[in-house]
Amino acid sequence: MEHSRKKKPRDTAFPQTLQEAVLCFTDLDTSNTFMAQIRWPDGVTCPYCEGKAVSYLSTRRKWKCMNKACHKQFSVKVGTVMEDSPIGLDKWLAAVWMITNDKNGISSYEIHRALDITQKSAWFLLHRIRLAMQTGTFEKLSGQVEADETYIGGLARNMHRDKRYAKITGTGGSGKVAVMGLLERNGKVRAKVINDATQLTLHAEVKSHVEPGAELFTDGWKAYSGLGADQVIDHAEKYVDGQIHTNGIENFWSLLKRSIKGTYVSVEPFHLFRYLDEQAFRFNERKGKDANRFIKTMRQIAGKRLTFDELTGKKTSH
Repeated sequence: MEHSRKKKPRDTAFPQTLQEAVLCFTDLDTSNTFMAQIRWPDGVTCPYCEGKAVSYLSTRRKWKCMNKACHKQFSVKVGTVMEDSPIGLDKWLAAVWMITNDKNGISSYEIHRALDITQKSAWFLLHRIRLAMQTGTFEKLSGQVEADETYIGGLARNMHRDKRYAKITGTGGSGKVAVMGLLERNGKVRAKVINDATQLTLHAEVKSHVEPGAELFTDGWKAYSGLGADQVIDHAEKYVDGQIHTNGIENFWSLLKRSIKGTYVSVEPFHLFRYLDEQAFRFNERKGKDANRFIKTMRQIAGKRLTFDELTGKKTSH
């Protein structure tokens, strides 16, 4: 007699679906407790003085630092990408869930309609979540690594705002810039706006992000010569020759351009790097469950700050 395989019990410590997340975090006390547990797993710490002697003010959902030299009050938002935001935690958490788990991204207009906030607030909120999704440090790629570059239109992040022009549509046109991509097969991807696709630039990026001795696959662009690329595929003749291909990184480019053209429609050139961070995060966490991607993003919100003036280029971030 054939026995049915028992289902593995599901971890119910956190919501597993968007619907469960919305229902769970609608209660502000629940969302506040959740945030505190994620941010301070070893106990609440004052973000101003790092003191651990704190008192919870339940009616205000805030803590007061009991350090005599500090005595400041703070919420779970202080010292995170959410700081100074008037939007409630329930809506913040729902937005984080949506952007981290929709493979094509989600527009500010969708967030505006779904969460009943202004489109401007939704736009600002999404860019702050993208900052949380940004990975600060990387391990170098190893094994079989694909290298490729593409052009998406836009300008480097440090260009003065008065010189910005031509929104990105994903279809080409003036103002295009090079984006460098490196992908470890069955692993992670790195994507970065670069000043140009010259040999000097590409060599520097490969050496910075790829372990010596890795097997490098390129598309035959002459700027890669001298790197010791192990395998080269000439796209003028064929796209795949056994294991000699760059299909992995080209698939990533396809996902990126689909999100820009289909979801965002147009993207300000100044913010291109933020959309690279977003797409790279989802790609690198593709093997995880929705709840895992959500939790990872939430654990990366602390210690990061983005003001509206910095976002719009009126003030330079440091």
